Amino acid sequence: MPKHGKNFRNAIKNIDTSVHHTLEDAVKFIVSNSYAKFDETIDIAMKLGVDPRHADQMVRSSVVLPHGTGKDIRVLVFAKGDKETEAKEAGADFVGGDDLVDKIKEGWLEFDKTVATPDMMGTVGKIGRVLGPRNLMPNAKLGTVTFDVGNIVKEIKSGKVDFRVEKTGIIHAGIGKCSFGEEKICQNLKAFVEKVIQLKPSSAKGIYLRSVTLSSTMGPGVKLDTVALTTAVK
Repeated sequence: MPKHGKNFRNAIKNIDTSVHHTLEDAVKFIVSNSYAKFDETIDIAMKLGVDPRHADQMVRSSVVLPHGTGKDIRVLVFAKGDKETEAKEAGADFVGGDDLVDKIKEGWLEFDKTVATPDMMGTVGKIGRVLGPRNLMPNAKLGTVTFDVGNIVKEIKSGKVDFRVEKTGIIHAGIGKCSFGEEKICQNLKAFVEKVIQLKPSSAKGIYLRSVTLSSTMGPGVKLDTVALTTAVK
């Protein structure tokens, strides 16, 4: 059984983690009890009433958080011609084609997200076994296979978060930093939860939003009142 440090034990004394709290109370506790020497990420874990083994119950999408994630996302774009220029002007960190494929084959992976125009997917497919397991493969369902490379690069840079439900029915995501302050964190969280609720599969039966837990990188998890949360995002 892992032992928690003194700071963690002191933080957990200040709140009853067995109680389901309002969004505002949970965020206030997490921000005020952040003790790490770095700017901790605010993480959300949502347990959904779905069975991801069935294709029609897979919950997967993306959402642009109103205040971003607080992370500097390095974006790589596979494009050519005018679209290469468009990607660079939009702020892409790396843009190219076969040259980038060769570099990645050699082990280079200094990027966080990838985008590709549809005509480049044949080229990108050569490194599918490298990008796929690392969730770096461009995906049409997430909007990262598109000719509209300028807008998608701007969205990613401004705080676009991709998410998908795991085999256990849980969605994990980072929705900001403690330094954002309570108001911005609450707004980011509402935007994220609203998107997940919108994606409820018609085949999912029973309670959809089973549980929601909020935490910082080093802090304890705080359970949210799902009924109050659902009402707050409507």
